[in-house]
Amino acid sequence: MPATTVAGTASGIADALREWYAANARDLPWRRPAFHERYGAWGVLVSEFMLQQTPVTRVIPHLDAWLRRWPTPAALAAATPADVVQQWANLGYPRRALWLHRAATAITERHGGVVPREVPVLLALPGIGDYTARAVAVFAYGDRHPVVDTNTRRVLARALAGLSQPAPPSPRDLHAMAALLPAGAAESAVVNAAAMELGATVCVARAPRCEACPLRGGCAWVAAGRPDTGDTRRRQARYEGSHRQARGAVLRALRHADGHRMPADAVAADWPDPAQRDRAIDSLIADGLLEAADGMLRLPR
Repeated sequence: MPATTVAGTASGIADALREWYAANARDLPWRRPAFHERYGAWGVLVSEFMLQQTPVTRVIPHLDAWLRRWPTPAALAAATPADVVQQWANLGYPRRALWLHRAATAITERHGGVVPREVPVLLALPGIGDYTARAVAVFAYGDRHPVVDTNTRRVLARALAGLSQPAPPSPRDLHAMAALLPAGAAESAVVNAAAMELGATVCVARAPRCEACPLRGGCAWVAAGRPDTGDTRRRQARYEGSHRQARGAVLRALRHADGHRMPADAVAADWPDPAQRDRAIDSLIADGLLEAADGMLRLPR
């Protein structure tokens, strides 16, 4: 779709985002009416947990398998932590699996198995932060709230502030997004989704495709000549050889072991740094992702 020239006004930006999204949104499972009819707010909540720091292409097959196995909060609440960690497989950051299990238990016990709608009530659930609470309220229930993720912050930083990369997360991001939202709840949900989609597919961190951007005509960064204004965000540690990779190797070994248990000295025994492997095991036990007894390690019961 050709880029359109827009005035740098809230209504102009919102209209351009909605028009672009209608023609360019990816066909993702959690955007389909059939998905919402089958899984409702629970499906949206699970997808948001999985999408945290994990690419869409990796999430889609895991999301389908997860929801087929546990289509409701009550179904997941009845599962064991070991089942949950096993099903999470290689999605990374496995603590998310246990937090999702705890959230499902709380939803079942406190809310009759129905995912709450109100943002403060969602925030009271285990493992749910501000972004996830707002995303569920907006994308599952259609309420009007600003929703800001990393992709949205990059769009706002460039289009409104003329920065090449966003600053660290701040409440100012929510205020900036709120100022762009139309009055109608349905329209504002589309603008929230469109800003995320634009940041994920066009206004990307490296090599943004400004020629295809619907905001190009009113973008402060483009108008300034696309300067490199630096990046003040904290850098993620390299994965190769990291503590996180060692944790993943330990969990992978136990996921594939008979009964999800092994002698402790046999778990990831080929890891090149034994001390790092031991630290990874200790941290997994502390996080509740492993249990240790009588020289054996196992996924949590």
